[in-house]
Formats: sequence, C-alpha cells, structure tokens
Amino acid sequence: MIRSKVWLLAAVAAAGLASQAAVAQGNLKIGVINLDRVVEGSAGYAAARKKIEDEFGPRQRDLEAMATKLRTQQETFQRDAPVMGAEEKATLERQLRDGARDFERLRNELAEDFQLRQNEEIANLRRDAVTRAQTYAREQKFDLLLLDQTVVFASTAVDITEAVIGRPAAAAPAR
Repeated sequence: MIRSKVWLLAAVAAAGLASQAAVAQGNLKIGVINLDRVVEGSAGYAAARKKIEDEFGPRQRDLEAMATKLRTQQETFQRDAPVMGAEEKATLERQLRDGARDFERLRNELAEDFQLRQNEEIANLRRDAVTRAQTYAREQKFDLLLLDQTVVFASTAVDITEAVIGRPAAAAPAR
C-alpha cells in the first residue's frame, strides 16, 4: 500500500515536472479509469465466470453429495445409536468423524482452488483492461492516465472509464 502511494506521488511529480510547458499552455490531458469497472464491463468477464463455474461445478456437486451422505449417516447413527452394540457404535462414530474430516479437507481444497483460478482469470482480465486503457490513452493523446485505486478525487471530466469499457480487447501496445 505504501509502495503504491510512493509510486503514485513519484508519477504525479514526474508528470508535473515533465509537462510544465503543457500546463503553462493549458493543454495537459489527464485521465482516470476505474479498473474494476472496466474488468466487470468487459466481454470476457461473464465468459470467465462461466468458465470457472463449469470447471468447478462437478467438484461442487460431489461435495454437496458428500455432505448429504454425511447428514444421512449422522441421522441414522443418532436414530440407531441406542440399540447398537458398543463396538458397532464406536466404528460408526469413527467413520462419521473420518468422513467429516475428509469433507472439510475437500471443501477447503475446493475453496482454495476456486480462489486461485478466479484470481488467475481476473489478473488476465485486468492486464487486458490496462492494455486497452493504454491504447485508448495513446490514441486520444493523454499526457497522464491514472488508475482509480490510488486517486483521491477525480472529476467526471477526466474519468475515461466508460470510453475504455467500450473498446474491444486490444493486442499488446507498441512501445
């Protein structure tokens, strides 16, 4: 967090120093984009969500089936426990405990894997959004383009988020 603030201050200072002539002439062009809105507004966002849901759907259904089976076993155990022998009761308790432990382990693995995949997809979409924003800024001859995560205030006059959302996915920008 501190690094991003230091970087932002350095970028603003450098832009200010490099464009003093432009400021004096009154033609400095600055833009701000809301990267999250650009990502969520992209065509790839819904496709990425669907892809992840399709990828993790079978594992989620298996986990739900396992939970249902454990509930059924627990209910059966509670109903039949008074008439069970001590050895049978201990065996079933151990099976229930092992099943619950396996369920928790699988649930945690699924959650971690899901989060990792979601982060990968969002990172790809963010890279594409930054590329589109850079391309738009170059085409429109902006002097400075900032991401809103570090901007304290930006008027609607410099917010180009909607213009960037409307752009198609772009190839990597030429440097």
